[in-house]
Amino acid sequence: MSGRIAFILRRFLQAIPILLAIIIINFLLLKLAPGDAADVLAGEAGSATPEYMAELRAKFGLDKPVPVQLAQYVGRVLMLDFGYSFRHDMPVAQLVIDRLGPTLILMVTTILLAVGFGILLGLLAATGLNTWRDNVISILALVSYATPLFWVGLMLIVVFSINLGWFPTSGMETIAAFHTGWARVLDIAHHLVLPAITLSLFYLALYTRLMRASMLEQAGMDYVITARAKGLSERRITFRHVLRNALLPVVTMAGVQVSSLIGGSVIVETVFGWPGLGQLAFESLFARDLNLLMGIFFLSAVLVLIVNLIVDILYTLLDPRIELK
Repeated sequence: MSGRIAFILRRFLQAIPILLAIIIINFLLLKLAPGDAADVLAGEAGSATPEYMAELRAKFGLDKPVPVQLAQYVGRVLMLDFGYSFRHDMPVAQLVIDRLGPTLILMVTTILLAVGFGILLGLLAATGLNTWRDNVISILALVSYATPLFWVGLMLIVVFSINLGWFPTSGMETIAAFHTGWARVLDIAHHLVLPAITLSLFYLALYTRLMRASMLEQAGMDYVITARAKGLSERRITFRHVLRNALLPVVTMAGVQVSSLIGGSVIVETVFGWPGLGQLAFESLFARDLNLLMGIFFLSAVLVLIVNLIVDILYTLLDPRIELK
């Protein structure tokens, strides 16, 4: 146990320079984009005098050289101060924390659905190699992977929300219903069904194909041949030996896909009006609310680092031969 705690502490220390580099890169990349908050406000007002523009830039600290702005921003982040959102007229930290819950609900549900069913379908396809079961699962995975997320979301809304009326078209919960307790949980779950299915279908295809390939690769290893020679049943070989080793690439992919999952949630949250970080990032991008956008990017980077740490720990549980270093 002490070795695992020391490993976690080392990884946290290693994450500090990574986060610092992410902060600097995000800041510089956003500064390369044309326009700023003053331009947006002036455009909304219809016109603005040079004096008013200068006043706005001074108010938001945009009149200073970029290196000075960068140094000030890094200093604020180190003090856990992510600045102020001019668009929403409130601190960035409060906005991000308010939207973090819905995004985590959507992400965790999507990961559980995609990884769980991906492992199951990949296992069924691999154990029924070249049969109708393998062919059907492979075709469904290919179609699911090739279909755009926004189209899937819109079609689910048309079929299950508009035509059948089974699920709501948008939002996280029923407005003005004022549900509490389990009634609110069920209401949120009802709204979650279509967004979670839409986002998980794409990743389900990835994990299905990866699990199938990993199972087939492990099935040809020497230890499987040795197990058969000892007289072990195919069921025991599959579930006690092959499956455990085949899960390692899937766990790795799940950790890597967290960053792209956040990107995919932008599309899904926009289509379904899900009030998460993805929709907030989409709105802040067009409003040129750079403080808010950088706050979202920073939190996304922290989530990715945490998930990768969890993946490393799961590796040691799945394969005891892997040492904690």
